[in-house]
Amino acid sequence: MLLTQEYQEIWSSPKKAFFKFIFCYFTLYICLMFLGSLLETPFKWAGKTLLGITYTYDVKGFGSGDHTYAYITLFINIILAIFASIFWILLDRSRKNYNKIFYWFIVVLRIYLIFFMFAYGSVKLIQLQFPYPSLTRMMQPLGDFSPMGLAWTYLGYSKGFNLFMGIMEVSGGLLLIPRRTSTLGAFVTMGVMLHVAVMNFMYDIPVKIFSVHLTLIALFIFSTDLKRFINVFIKNKPTKTYAFYHPIKDKTYHKAIFWLKSICLILLIGAFLVKGLGNSRGKNNSTLPHLYGVWEVTEYIKNGDTLQPLITDNERWRYLIIDRNKRTTVKTMNGAVHNYKFKSDSITKKVMINIAGLKSEKYNFNYELSGSDTLKLNGTLFLNDLNIQLKRKELLLDSRGFNWINEKPFNR
Repeated sequence: MLLTQEYQEIWSSPKKAFFKFIFCYFTLYICLMFLGSLLETPFKWAGKTLLGITYTYDVKGFGSGDHTYAYITLFINIILAIFASIFWILLDRSRKNYNKIFYWFIVVLRIYLIFFMFAYGSVKLIQLQFPYPSLTRMMQPLGDFSPMGLAWTYLGYSKGFNLFMGIMEVSGGLLLIPRRTSTLGAFVTMGVMLHVAVMNFMYDIPVKIFSVHLTLIALFIFSTDLKRFINVFIKNKPTKTYAFYHPIKDKTYHKAIFWLKSICLILLIGAFLVKGLGNSRGKNNSTLPHLYGVWEVTEYIKNGDTLQPLITDNERWRYLIIDRNKRTTVKTMNGAVHNYKFKSDSITKKVMINIAGLKSEKYNFNYELSGSDTLKLNGTLFLNDLNIQLKRKELLLDSRGFNWINEKPFNR
């Protein structure tokens, strides 16, 4: 029943049945991925009638890939694939083989994988998918992290690990392009996507359905050359030259395909680089604001009264966190978090700390910076006169870099 990309004159009945189901399933999956939202009415009816889903849900899932509608679509995908393959088996029993349609089916699956390997790999190469954790994030207690938030912070911390993941995903996509290396490309992609799928399950990241299907598609392509893999790596036997089946023998056609692949590859890489670098510049991660850092409040005077650092106080500041993206976060003594719009002028020594979304750009605080670790603010916020003294707080996660030599584990 093992499918192979070699030409075989006669396929066994189990092999033909297996191919028909796989063809129907993955073809429907790819089509419904792009067209499923157009079938909202019948799919919702199926969800309510067949699966008993009566609660309200969104078709697009608010950014989640594992929302209710996605599982309804997956259920319908399976049912339709079973009925379509059974109908195909009953309708077409006499055909000896499906070499040609199998060839083009593998081509489509390779293109599908190549696109998403480049899409996911490119955003990791420039650390766009997993950005470096913000100072506000670093000041959040670990117990307040969601499993997905913990994974995002862990992955975003290391630029090197992002680069490694991106290289592996792009490498899998590149190796899938030439047919001669497609088995190796499928093997690399399968390993990379298996890691992603396991992480999605273990850290409750809502891309489980999609990552599992990318893994299965890579596994299916790899399985078409499984015989040689088993002979060489398990049985330690010599293997014969692999005679790929080509439905078109014309040399001019294959030269044209080679150049088409090359042009498409250049365009694909260019498109992802332009989009990724544009988004990266839009986030403005390259420059830090003048007062960037976590500032711990040592003295807080409101309207002439000094407020003591009581942990029950919901008004006295405990930390002022000045981040990269023109915003600041104030954390009060009782742990409440307030986000403000932030702007600084190092020449006039003024800053604006105001309500996010407010159109006013008026500076409402004067500041004085002593050395690099002492800051004084005085100004008005919400009609209150504030005089605040702050001390820069060093974060171990943000300050400790890579070390070749460690006399003992630095595990804190």
